[in-house]
Amino acid sequence: MTSRDTIAATEGSTEEASIASSTRVFIFGITGRVGRLLAARLRARGVIVSGLTRSSLPDPTLEAEGVTSVTGELRIATTEEISAMISDWDVIVFAAGSNAGAQTVTDDIDDAALRRVSDSVAAMPGKRLILLSVLPEAWRERQLSDDEEHYFAVKKRAEVALTRLPIDWVILRPSLLTDDPGRGTVALGPAELHDEITRDDVAAVLEALVFEPAISRRILEVNVGPTAITEAVGRVARAYQA
Repeated sequence: MTSRDTIAATEGSTEEASIASSTRVFIFGITGRVGRLLAARLRARGVIVSGLTRSSLPDPTLEAEGVTSVTGELRIATTEEISAMISDWDVIVFAAGSNAGAQTVTDDIDDAALRRVSDSVAAMPGKRLILLSVLPEAWRERQLSDDEEHYFAVKKRAEVALTRLPIDWVILRPSLLTDDPGRGTVALGPAELHDEITRDDVAAVLEALVFEPAISRRILEVNVGPTAITEAVGRVARAYQA
C-alpha cells in the first residue's frame, strides 16, 4: 500500500467513525435475539443506541454495552407515546414481532404497533424506518398451524401498508433464522431463495443498511450465501444508483 493509499484509508476510517458517532438508532425489539445483536454491533462502532423494553429494571447486557432504553408496552403504546420515544432518533429499526405466536399478539405487534410506528415516522420528516420482516416462503416445507398462517398473512399486510407511506423505509426479509455463529456472508437482493440464515448475519445486514442511505423504499430478501455482507449491501446500493 502506498502512502497515498494509507492516507485515503485513514481519512475513510475517520469519516466512517464520524458518521457512526453522529447516528442515533432506536430499536423496537431490542431485547429480542436479533435486536440485541444489532445493538451490540452498532455500539461497537460508536453509534448511539436506544430501544423499548418492557421492564423498568436496567438490562445488564444492554447497560454494559452503553445502550439506553425506554420502558413501555409496544402492544398498547399510542402513536403520541411512540412519537415521543423516537423524536430524537435518526434511524428506527422495527425488529419486534410475535414470531408466529398467538394471533392476538401478532395483530397487536406485527400489524397495529408497526402502523403506529410508521405513522409516527411519517409525521417527522427526515427519519428512516427499517423493518425486519420474513421471507414469504419461510416454513413452507412444514405443515403450518393456524397461528403461523395468520402470522404470514399479517406480515404481508403490514408490508403493503408500510410501502404505501411517503417515508424512507427499507424492508428486510430473512430466511429461516438460526442461532448458529454468523458466517459474515449472505445472498442479498430483491428476491432470494429460501434456506436459512443466522441471526448474527441478519443483524450484520441490518447494521450495514443503517449506514447505507442510498437504499431507500426497497424490499430486500436475505439468505445464506457467498458474498461478504458489506459488499452485498454495497452492490445493492450501487445497483439502485445506476
